Amino acid sequence: MPEAPEVDTDRLHEQIQEEVERDSGASLKAIALTTALFAALAAVAALRAAGTVNEALALKAEATRLQAEASDQWAAYQAKGIKDEILSFSNSPDKTTRSAKYKSEQAQIQAGARESEASSHAHLEHHAILARAVTLFQISIAISAIAILTKKRLLWYVSLGISCFGIFFFITGIF
Repeated sequence: MPEAPEVDTDRLHEQIQEEVERDSGASLKAIALTTALFAALAAVAALRAAGTVNEALALKAEATRLQAEASDQWAAYQAKGIKDEILSFSNSPDKTTRSAKYKSEQAQIQAGARESEASSHAHLEHHAILARAVTLFQISIAISAIAILTKKRLLWYVSLGISCFGIFFFITGIF
């Protein structure tokens, strides 16, 4: 009975193992590089988010100050109106002019307060969008780490998909 041809399975197994290690090494490098990129984007997004919330708080404080100033102006207007009413029962044009002046000043201050309030609200919206970007980047980093540990390329692709949403929110939050 002829002997079966002998195949060097040890050598074949070594070659397969080398190919897997070489492919895994490249995959690990790609996953590590993208994870580092996600971490950098998360850091920048967090920094921008902190800046926008600080600006929003400053604008909110300014709006509150302007509203208080408008309230003070209104109280002064009412006091002067009462004083004018008591001192003169005549319909002098000066009284009407002063009343119109106070109302105009109050309207300007109130408009400034509303503008500051609107700007504050816009900054808070940018902060919320950037916070979403940071969260998505952090999730992506965590999934990338799991992909490295389990050597599952599919998880890396999921991580890339999530990071695309993070990039969208990051760009939206900046502009």
